[in-house]
Amino acid sequence: MPKAAPTLTPVALLPSLAPLLHEWLPRQRWFAGKGRPVTGFSLASVTELLPGCLHLLVRAEQSGAAPEPGDVYQLLLGVRKMLPPPLAPALVGHATAGPLTGLTVYDALQDPQVAALLLERLRTPGRLGPLRFGCDAGIPVPAGLAPRLLATEQSNSSLVYGDTFILKVFRRIHFGVNPDLELPLVLARHGCPRVPAPAAWIQTERPEHATLAVLQPFLRGSQDGWQLALRALADRRDFTREAHALGRATAEVHTALAAALPVVTLGRAQTELLAAAMRERLEATARAVPTLLPHVPGLRAAFDAVTQVAGSRPAQRVHGDLHLGQTLRTDGGGWAVIDFEGEPARPLAERRRPQPPVRDVAGMLRSFDYAARTQLPWRPEWAESCRDAYCTGYAATAGTDPRDEPELLRAYETDKAVYEVLYEARHRPDWLAVPMAAVRRLAQD
Repeated sequence: MPKAAPTLTPVALLPSLAPLLHEWLPRQRWFAGKGRPVTGFSLASVTELLPGCLHLLVRAEQSGAAPEPGDVYQLLLGVRKMLPPPLAPALVGHATAGPLTGLTVYDALQDPQVAALLLERLRTPGRLGPLRFGCDAGIPVPAGLAPRLLATEQSNSSLVYGDTFILKVFRRIHFGVNPDLELPLVLARHGCPRVPAPAAWIQTERPEHATLAVLQPFLRGSQDGWQLALRALADRRDFTREAHALGRATAEVHTALAAALPVVTLGRAQTELLAAAMRERLEATARAVPTLLPHVPGLRAAFDAVTQVAGSRPAQRVHGDLHLGQTLRTDGGGWAVIDFEGEPARPLAERRRPQPPVRDVAGMLRSFDYAARTQLPWRPEWAESCRDAYCTGYAATAGTDPRDEPELLRAYETDKAVYEVLYEARHRPDWLAVPMAAVRRLAQD
């Protein structure tokens, strides 16, 4: 780190970092603005987190994003004279201007020394500039746990410490209370054993309140629900017992959330707004993915049908993006639910809004369909049996069967399939056929 620490203000640092970030940031897996040129950067916050490690909140300005401000990303950047060979993959670039001239900048999350020091900082609550470190005193975090960065980065980065704890570092920052900290805290305090309880977390107050990272117990020996389903399909095994148990686990989470947080009632006006938002997402996706256009009338009918059902319905906090990949089967054979962030592409206020629990059920039903579509020949009977078992398990615990609201269930499945179409078109075009198969079915129901 340069000696002139007082000059490390956002204005002073930008000439050093902006040229490097132009090249490095858009290449990252978690960069959300792919396909739109970056036109500039601004530093929303700079904190010297550790000696030789800067904590930054960086706003990336992009063409086509106006009038909305660009996305904000959380970066932990290390600064050294030169990188040792093991850190070569972490290189961001060599600064040629500003206060970091002549120094090498790298992604500090890939540095085991920085990761270890970060854990030490998390073990003690306190403040550092705008950063707030919080922890649950009832969950002791041992010192000296060896860190390793998980290679499977998606929208966030994750560090595992000693196969005991896992730190999720949010990359794209949404200002406000992140449900991925809020809901697990609520569920833990309510005694729900289906969700790993947060042990520590980092938040910031500048430029606005935001959740930056969450440390939770790492469920050693657990198996990812998505991978379990794929193995069952590959082995041509039945998966209904697992799906039934998963339905019960989902209902337990919903029951705990309804007991801990307010439940509201959606009347006709709110249902109309719900359907209108779904129609808007459909129209926007059809403009972005023309393949969807022929199916728009049929899909729109699914949303219209929701508004024709009389009466009101309860809404509560839900997971918001539930699928097999958000579940873990533990050593003991039970299911745990993780990643309460919701769909990252949607505004935080929307993700924190009470919604009918059927939304989560629909997400999981889509996930069974997705899994079955990964195998050739396509096995619709496998998906159907899982969907039935999941709903039966859910009803056995919740006391209400999601299949008793067929219009709402179809609407949420349709909305989810539309979301999947946009996601696959942008990130995995080879997978677009999977949600399009669901689109054709849902448009004809």
